[in-house]
Amino acid sequence: MPTAPEPSARDLADKIDDVTRLLTRQSAALAALADAPASAGPDVALLVDLHALYTDASACAATARSRRERAAFTAVAGGLERLIVGRGGAVVAPAPGSAFRGTQMEAAEVVATDDPAADRTVAALLEPGLDAGGRSVRAARVAVFRTR
Repeated sequence: MPTAPEPSARDLADKIDDVTRLLTRQSAALAALADAPASAGPDVALLVDLHALYTDASACAATARSRRERAAFTAVAGGLERLIVGRGGAVVAPAPGSAFRGTQMEAAEVVATDDPAADRTVAALLEPGLDAGGRSVRAARVAVFRTR
């Protein structure tokens, strides 16, 4: 079996130059990325995925069979909410009795009431919504009181 000839000093110098140019280009690209301004707003796709995980964790907490499981799922949901807020989003979870806001909520159910003060207020939160950068990305699904 023939052996490969030993590289010459010139061949080694050329390879070192090639590696040096490659490292210089990579360093320049990394410096440009580090110096680039932050994006113009929150990463909505990431927030939507985080919100879906938050909703799943909240549903698991609500249906957990043991106190221990409920606490674990609640902790996961809390961590996901902190991630959402840290990335420029907000979970929309209107409390029962708060006024219905069509810009952030979807009336998924209507609950009849005789109390005129409860008219057009939230009866129950069915699914939390998501705001990103001051705009509604997913409306909170709620049950709304309506007088007869």
